[in-house]
Amino acid sequence: MARPPSRRPGINRRAQYSLFASYVVAVTGAAVGLLLVVIAIFDPTGFSALRIAAAEATRPVSVTLKSMVSGVSSVDEVLAAYWRAGSQNVALRRQVEADRNRIIEAKAVAQENIRLKKLLKLVDADSSQVLTARLIASSSSSARRFARLNAGSWQGVRQGMPVRAPEGLVGRIHITTPNSSDVLLLTDTSNIVPVRRASDNIPAISTGLGDGSVEIRALTAGRNPFKPGDLLVTSGIGGVYQPNIPVAVVVRAQGEIAYGVPLANPARVDAVVVERIFEEAVTRPGPAAPPVANESVAANAAAP
Repeated sequence: MARPPSRRPGINRRAQYSLFASYVVAVTGAAVGLLLVVIAIFDPTGFSALRIAAAEATRPVSVTLKSMVSGVSSVDEVLAAYWRAGSQNVALRRQVEADRNRIIEAKAVAQENIRLKKLLKLVDADSSQVLTARLIASSSSSARRFARLNAGSWQGVRQGMPVRAPEGLVGRIHITTPNSSDVLLLTDTSNIVPVRRASDNIPAISTGLGDGSVEIRALTAGRNPFKPGDLLVTSGIGGVYQPNIPVAVVVRAQGEIAYGVPLANPARVDAVVVERIFEEAVTRPGPAAPPVANESVAANAAAP
């Protein structure tokens, strides 16, 4: 019968060394722990220094282990984000397009508000206005230059009334219908407007050329006093247009004639103001004054 194997560690040197090393580690750990307890009791300052040194020595290891734990814990999130990247990109692109459209709409609304505020300020500052309306069409291929206004005789519009925008003079009413009217633009060849240079009041006549520009001829004798950049406003002569309405800016001077472009472009103007003829606005009668005499005054005057 075979002898059963012995379970004593003395037969196997590796087992002996392992058992001895475990005893040494346990005894060393106990001794170190006991030493630290003694130091903590009898020398708190030294123990604090040892604790700080140990914390600094183990910091790199702690940081590495923390990064490893965080990386392992976020693996599922990374995989989920990678899996949903396609759908998220599509959703983000749609959101960007929607935001872009909203930004464009907001800019358009802001520009419209600025234009309407200018028009409101113009109406508030001028008591001769009849009404505000909108230009709904303008001629582009015809030899005559007209614009269509969405207000007519039923709204108080009459032939000859000036039409202006916040940027400047647009023209005057040419033909009226019950609910619409035609505006003769400044650039029409039959539209003649007395103007003056805003800087020094040199008088001139503005005549449309039919091509989107106007011709300016000075009323003073001598060489052409106008130069590019000069601003022209209405002079008030003739009794149709109120004075100081911006009309055009000079872009070119040639010989005795200067050429300019209107400040109010009908292609870009939307809301306009229809005004009374200047002569009628000036001579318009005011409100009737209340009677100053009463019965007692009349009776006293009639008494002998």
